[in-house]
Amino acid sequence: MQQKTINDLKIGEQAVVTGLGCSGALRRRIIDMGITPGAVVILRKAAPMGDPLEINVRGYELSIRRSEAREITVESVVQPGEGGRL
Repeated sequence: MQQKTINDLKIGEQAVVTGLGCSGALRRRIIDMGITPGAVVILRKAAPMGDPLEINVRGYELSIRRSEAREITVESVVQPGEGGRL
């Protein structure tokens, strides 16, 4: 299965951060914003031209560039009523 990133999420989709694919100053900046492994993120909006993305993380709204979003790997969270048992 291919790694999914925040950039691949659909509007309203919720996911858990599984890793960061960057290093150095960008990694430190992303961590400082509260985007760490285990954090739940929800994609709220995308700007009309597609960049930046607005996400909700740890209870606040945050705008990040698509280039940054491509570095944050996530695992989708199944919403109640969307799947699982029949």
